[in-house]
Amino acid sequence: MFASFDSLFDLMAAFPDEQTCVDHFRSIRWRDGEFCPHCNGNRIYSFSDRKTFKCGDCRKRFSIKVGTIFEDTKLPLRKWFMAIWLITNHPKGIASTTLAKDLKITQKSAWFVLHRLRHAARTKSFNAPLKGTVEADETYVGGKEKNKHARDRKGGTQGGAGKAIVLGMIERDGELRTVVVDDLKAKTVQTIVRENVAKGSMLMTDKHGSYQGLRRDYMHHTVNHGAGEYVRAYVLHTNSIESVWAILKRQIIGIHHWVSPKHLSRYAAEMTWRFNHRDMGVTDRMNQIFSGMEGRLRYRTLIA
Repeated sequence: MFASFDSLFDLMAAFPDEQTCVDHFRSIRWRDGEFCPHCNGNRIYSFSDRKTFKCGDCRKRFSIKVGTIFEDTKLPLRKWFMAIWLITNHPKGIASTTLAKDLKITQKSAWFVLHRLRHAARTKSFNAPLKGTVEADETYVGGKEKNKHARDRKGGTQGGAGKAIVLGMIERDGELRTVVVDDLKAKTVQTIVRENVAKGSMLMTDKHGSYQGLRRDYMHHTVNHGAGEYVRAYVLHTNSIESVWAILKRQIIGIHHWVSPKHLSRYAAEMTWRFNHRDMGVTDRMNQIFSGMEGRLRYRTLIA
């Protein structure tokens, strides 16, 4: 039975020391059986310190952190658990500067912690396709030209030129998918839509030319934003996905203030994960992110 923690105070009470954190992560990571992170063998022996293990097949020693985003971390798991609680339960996430103060670590360490947690929250490629009524739309991220210093203004950026592009698809009352794309060419957009939306679904988009040609696979309906049309017959609209863009931009503007195009996909993945788990309880949502901890993210890979 997993501990319950509906507040940060409850979290610290449930995990008063490092060993309770190790035991909790071990129970989640090995819920389907023990395995070696080096050779995937299942003959695992425990040492008396309850933190170290040895594989009976490859004979290597390891901790429960090996092969996860926690590998080689110098931070205690209690601080990691606090960071996980904050990023999964604050509606717009948390800034690295704020997390650094809360955990009494450097801003650089806090930035790396948050990016490793975003790595754990990435959307898996094997998710079932969206179906039913699905809305698709794109948004541009990069700030308004009039708000930039004169030296940073690129000029001629109407229509989103020079900005990063995020394409989103949402199943009404269901899951959200977001993808950072290089362009809005029909081939790019329609390939992603077909990979994520089941054929035969009702697809709602605006009049953007990149969506033309989807009628072969979907019941495709459009609304003409350029003509001031946003809702037709009560059900023909893209309001759900546009509400998602409001959440993403409030997260960027209000919490992070600015994100680089290089890491935009990670911030979008964080927002997407939180949106898709919005109906979960606090404890279940936090435990859910533990299930994505497999796979190490090195600092040099992150900044490369």
